[in-house]
Amino acid sequence: MKLYYAPGACSLAAQITANEANIPVFLVKIDLSTKTTQDGANFFDINPKGCVPALELSDGRILTEIPAILQYLADLKPEKNLAEKPATFERAKVLEWLNFVATELQVNFSFAFQNPSDEQRKKGIEKLLKRFDFVEKQLEQSDFIASENFTIADAYLFTVLTWCPIVKIDYSDKPMLVKYFNKLSERESVKNILS
Repeated sequence: MKLYYAPGACSLAAQITANEANIPVFLVKIDLSTKTTQDGANFFDINPKGCVPALELSDGRILTEIPAILQYLADLKPEKNLAEKPATFERAKVLEWLNFVATELQVNFSFAFQNPSDEQRKKGIEKLLKRFDFVEKQLEQSDFIASENFTIADAYLFTVLTWCPIVKIDYSDKPMLVKYFNKLSERESVKNILS
């Protein structure tokens, strides 16, 4: 399989998940400014949406959108329990948190990448910090966001949290979130990717 990625993008969650599950993937770096692969190919020929990640299966089929890719990778190695068992409440909770990260966190970071005015930036940060309050409450009850163990929702949430220093979002008043981020930073699957 090939994973088309860009450094710092949400494709990091797919890299962490593949590493966590011991799934070998060939990484193909994308230049998002030119929409080309590291060997100069037009990325739009691979993913017409022009966004990373994209996962190319061995038969040439392409899967896009990070929640779908994470679920697919987790299901390739069910024994790793990265998405809980299908058709269970626990699986639904993982999907709930995946969707929360996608629709309430990742989407709300978009202000930072659009050259915002000071007012837009202030409002964007306030909105994210309110969402982080919700995450903080969840982490007061569990070491991981969706389950008693590390799941694909954690890989995705961790990835989004890595953007905070870049856009100068300070969540140091949320001790559980700080502890969570620091703990995940020490996971082998994360350290192997970030090193």
